[in-house]
Amino acid sequence: MNTDSLCRPSDIVSPSIVVESELTDFDADQRLLAMNGISLVIFTSVGCASCRFAREQLPTFDLAVDRLCWIDAGNNGGVVERYRVFHLPALFVVRDGEFFGALQSRLISAELNAAVGLALSRIAEELP
Repeated sequence: MNTDSLCRPSDIVSPSIVVESELTDFDADQRLLAMNGISLVIFTSVGCASCRFAREQLPTFDLAVDRLCWIDAGNNGGVVERYRVFHLPALFVVRDGEFFGALQSRLISAELNAAVGLALSRIAEELP
């Protein structure tokens, strides 16, 4: 088995049922503003066990989102600071370029879907 720089298997086809994107300090705002639908923005780090679990499992969940947007917190300090990320993994909801805030949920499909629904019931803000 081969792995990429984030220690993910690179020779195994991803079982993802949603679109996945990697965002950075340089393109996060521009891409999130341009994306239609619901984006789940997830901050992770290579050395975080919960983050590795999230990277492995979230793509297989039946989530009520259009895409997963991954941000490596270790390499993208600017966006980490703007989103005020204090723990990892950190999850946020963006819909049609509008920010709906952080999710407080365990990494379980049903709980994440409920948290996304709750977040989307809030008043939208501009991206941080």
